[in-house]
Formats: sequence, C-alpha cells, structure tokens
Amino acid sequence: MRRGLLAGIVLTLAAAFLIAAPFAFKPYGIFILSMWAVMTIAAIGLNLTLGYAGQISLAQAAFVGIGAYITAYLTTRGWPFWITYVFGAVACFAIGWLLGYPALRVQHHYLAFVTLAFNTLVYLVFRNEEWVTGGIYGISNVPRPHVLGWPTNGPREFYYFCLAHLALISRENPVRALSLGVDTRRYTLMAFALGAGLGGIAGALYAPLVQFVDPTPFALGLSLNLLLMVVVGGSGYFFGPFLGAIVAVLLPEWLRFTEGFYLMGYALLVIILMAFRPTGLLGLADRLLKPRSKPAAKVAAATPDAAMQTEAAR
Repeated sequence: MRRGLLAGIVLTLAAAFLIAAPFAFKPYGIFILSMWAVMTIAAIGLNLTLGYAGQISLAQAAFVGIGAYITAYLTTRGWPFWITYVFGAVACFAIGWLLGYPALRVQHHYLAFVTLAFNTLVYLVFRNEEWVTGGIYGISNVPRPHVLGWPTNGPREFYYFCLAHLALISRENPVRALSLGVDTRRYTLMAFALGAGLGGIAGALYAPLVQFVDPTPFALGLSLNLLLMVVVGGSGYFFGPFLGAIVAVLLPEWLRFTEGFYLMGYALLVIILMAFRPTGLLGLADRLLKPRSKPAAKVAAATPDAAMQTEAAR
C-alpha cells in the first residue's frame, strides 16, 4: 500500500512538472522536452519487442526514420499531416510484420544481426536515394500540423502536441493486455510489428519537431541509444522507457556543465546495471522498496509449534 501511495505521488509530481515546465523553460529547453516525449514513444515500441517479447531489435531507428521521411516528403508536397501520420504508422507496422516473420525464426543475437542489417540497409537508402530522400541534403521546411484549426508552430504548442501523443499511447499501450490475462510473449510477431508502428509514430512527430530530416539521426547510433533507454530504465517495466529517456535525453542537457564527465558516468551506470541489476533502474527501485521477508529459519523458530518440534527432536 505504501508503495502504491509513493508511486501515485511520484506520478502526480511528474505530470505537474511536464504540464508546467514549458512556462519556465526557454524555447530550446522546450524543444528538448519535446524530443524526450518523441524518443519515449520510440522506446515504448522497443520495450514491447525487448521487454515483453524478449527479442533484441536494432532496427528501431530505421522505423523512426521511415515515419519521419514519409511525413517530411508528403507534407512538403501539400499532403495533410494526419494522412501522412497514419500512413507512416501503418507502413512501419507492415514492414515490421514482414521483417519479423522470417527474422523471428531466429533468436536473441541472431535476430539482433538481422535487424542490424535492416537498419543499415534503410540508412543507405536514406543517404543515397536522393530522388526521394534528398540524400545528405535532406528535406527541409517540414510544416507543423494544425489540431482542430489551431496551429502548433510555437515550441510550447508543439510540445503539448507531443505530450498528448505520449499520454494517449501510454494509455493505450498494448502491454496493458498483460493485465487482462493475455501473455504478450505468445504474440512475439505482433509485439515486434506494434513496436515498429510506434517507431513510425515517433518519426512522424520527429519530422515537424525538427522541421528538417536527413539520414544522420537514423543511423545505428539511435537504435543503440533507444536500446540503452529501455535497458537502463527497466526492460519489461511500463515506465522503463520514460525513465530511460530522461537519463539519455534530458540529463545530458541538464548536466552539460559537467562537460564530458556525464558520458563517463552514464557508461559506468550501464556497466554496473548490467553486472548487478539487469532489470534497470526500476528493477533496482523495485528491489529496494520491496519489503524483505524474514528468513524461513527465523520464522519457524518464532512459531511455538516449531519450537516444540525442535525440542522433541532433541
């Protein structure tokens, strides 16, 4: 009960901070918060694949890139944002399903190699197919959408747009199927495809957020960073991606005054977690907050019947 109360207080304070923060931050700070929301959505998708289906994927950056390029290419040619948004999410879901069907016949590090190859292939397409992606010059002037007639051109307005997406996706997270008695691990392919679709949604938000899309952000480094978000936050925990994205996206900006020491500390944190607590920060917190049960021997000795049995045995 105490743990539930503590969790409720933490969530209330976090929600209050996220709602009020744009009024205290400058435009760049609001941009970083928006990037946190977008990357959290991508990490939630990867958490489906890794945390609940137990499969390592290094292709999440590719799905984010596909969603971003679809939105950037079509909206700069006059297409409505919401059509490109749905198109990007559905396309990534379909690609994830097609990729996952043969890839999931292999397990663990073999699947990682398959998804690594896919991520590399997609990155090369982004960089070399200039006729559609713009190559290294990218696609610029990506417009921001209107919501019910209201523009989201300002940093604060678009931040709330991203935050609303994060809240809706968290509420409708397919992982909640576990609470209804459905074991998501039996539906590995569906989890993989849904994770890819969430990557596409993150990309559809990323494009108008930065308003410029080029191949560089969608290289292997982003897939590894998203993987670290899930692992550090807590693989398989509902709020793991949220916490992992804070560590990977927000803290580097807030601790910029430490220069390169933050990266050293981050690397040390990952090493320690992998060695002693692979379930991440939330797994560590769960272990620390869980009430310790008394050893069986002490409990048995504390019972009168056990004491009498011990005396009779003597």
